[in-house]
Amino acid sequence: MLIGLTGTPGTGKTSVSNLLEKRRGYRAIHLNELIKEERLYSEVDEERDTLVADMDRVSKRVSELVDDSYDVTILDSHLSHHIADIVIVLRTAPDKLSERLSGRNYSKAKVSENVDAEALDVILIESVEWCDKVFEINTTDATVEEIANNVDEIVRALLRGDEKDVLLKYKPGSFDWSDYIF
Repeated sequence: MLIGLTGTPGTGKTSVSNLLEKRRGYRAIHLNELIKEERLYSEVDEERDTLVADMDRVSKRVSELVDDSYDVTILDSHLSHHIADIVIVLRTAPDKLSERLSGRNYSKAKVSENVDAEALDVILIESVEWCDKVFEINTTDATVEEIANNVDEIVRALLRGDEKDVLLKYKPGSFDWSDYIF
């Protein structure tokens, strides 16, 4: 089962996927690293300080890397909802997200772009429009272990074919960050 772990940069995707890989035995594909290492991009956007991924090539490569010997493969990236049909969107309150991204030395413009995207639910909306199953977790004040436990709860329910309770508990649209738009 391929599950996208998506969300705005800084919401905890990589930390959570690393923990799930170590402690739960899931396979993780770190999509941003893959894109850089295998040059799966069409251009470098200097102004926005980002790579423009060639999603056709990325999708093809991910399908080659999925290993059926693992029950679960976590696709870690803010782009994973472009590939996976089941996604878990990690969300963080924009003020906290701004702190995290500033701590990574992102430019003010890049921090602002990502904070605005989070406040406007950009990745959540795309996920709901494009994916078969979408779950949402608030990571604002949670530890990596707590978030990993939430993801694991969703995954176990999916593997059992009994996701009714987790669909309610992690229902998309549960968080409203619109008060943070400035």
